[in-house]
Amino acid sequence: MGPSWKMRCRCAHPNDWLCIFQVWPHKDFPLIPVGRLVLNRNPVNYFAEVEQLAFDPSNMPPGVEPSPDKMLQGRLFSYPDTHRHRLGANYLQLPVNCPYRTHVANYQRDGPMCMYDNQGGAPNYFPNSFSAPETQPRFIESKCKVSPDVARYNSADDDNVAQVRTFFTEVLNEAERERLCQNMAGHLKGTQLFIQKRMVQNLMAVHPDYGTRVQRLLDKYNAEGKKVENILSVSHTFMYTEKIKKKCCLEIASKLYN
Repeated sequence: MGPSWKMRCRCAHPNDWLCIFQVWPHKDFPLIPVGRLVLNRNPVNYFAEVEQLAFDPSNMPPGVEPSPDKMLQGRLFSYPDTHRHRLGANYLQLPVNCPYRTHVANYQRDGPMCMYDNQGGAPNYFPNSFSAPETQPRFIESKCKVSPDVARYNSADDDNVAQVRTFFTEVLNEAERERLCQNMAGHLKGTQLFIQKRMVQNLMAVHPDYGTRVQRLLDKYNAEGKKVENILSVSHTFMYTEKIKKKCCLEIASKLYN
């Protein structure tokens, strides 16, 4: 048996549950064991089993429905569109994307790389009198209560740091905080100094330790970059000087020869 990972989920109350940046403390929302994920084999054909793999958040088992979260709603249709562009109209018929013991049964016909019998003479519209699925009332979308008004609000005065501060101080351990700061500084080191300064100010608002660590790393990277720049400048000056000397020697030799 290969390596395995415990799979857990959490149940949360509906208050502010549509915020994708929300940090849910484990003490308030404990992890519930669901099962175990086991890696029982590696891909045999990387292209067929990995490159052609098409994950889709809208591909859900009966009884599971998406939330009204705007980020999720956008991805429900953007993922299939991406796969159709990348793999073709019949990407669901690829072995790695289709059901294990049956074929795809839908209203899509023809298109490039159709692998089966095009679903025979089955109608490709709904409803019909021959092969249409029956409506399942128990799978009707549930209702959600929204209160108060749903509108577009100015988010300039929103608290944009409290959740990040909780994540930095309570979720991450010391090693993870250090890696976060290193990654942040590593991506910022190639930017202009005024951009680095503005970003560090944002990190300081999250937590002083966060901003201080990143600033310390940036100072180190900037000093190393300045040293390399000076070395390159000296090297360029030396090469230019040697080039001038060589040119002068050639001119003198030419005059002496003539």
